[in-house]
Amino acid sequence: MSDWTQLPDNLPVPEDDGGADHLPGLELPIVRLQGTHGHVVDLSSLSGRVVVYCYPRTGEPGAPNPDGWDEIPGARGCTPQSCAFRDHHADLTASGVTHVFGLSTQNTDYQREVAERLHLPFPLLSDHTLDFTRAINLPTFEAGGMTLLKRITLIIEDGAIGHVFYPVFPPNQNAADVLSFCQRHPR
Repeated sequence: MSDWTQLPDNLPVPEDDGGADHLPGLELPIVRLQGTHGHVVDLSSLSGRVVVYCYPRTGEPGAPNPDGWDEIPGARGCTPQSCAFRDHHADLTASGVTHVFGLSTQNTDYQREVAERLHLPFPLLSDHTLDFTRAINLPTFEAGGMTLLKRITLIIEDGAIGHVFYPVFPPNQNAADVLSFCQRHPR
């Protein structure tokens, strides 16, 4: 399957391995992350409700994914997830979300191409040094010689994690689930 905007029907479903149990209530440390909008973002310093969807990696057009990618539970679906957040962005902000960010361990130049190609109205943040990932112990996995984030979405309230979606599946439904949560729990 070469259309990365679509998800195959037979993707393995990730199971909750407890890798996010420690996150709700956690106050974020000061970690600066480069964004595709050309600015550095410190998630701990942002006011209001912030949504950060963490994803493993976006594929590169014309380049294959790592061997066995579709067999790794939760790996496939970064483009559909990003497109869903793009499509729900206006509704999320209308529901009180002050910022939406995507976060991966890919570098900013790689992410910038994706943000432009997918016409994302929000920046992608790079944790290519794994500083943020290690600081709050985000769940990761290894594939193709890379350390990648497991798919997780954080609802951050004034610098502390208020709610976590983990595991996220299917990824293309995550933005709608986050919107529903924000509407049920207004600020």
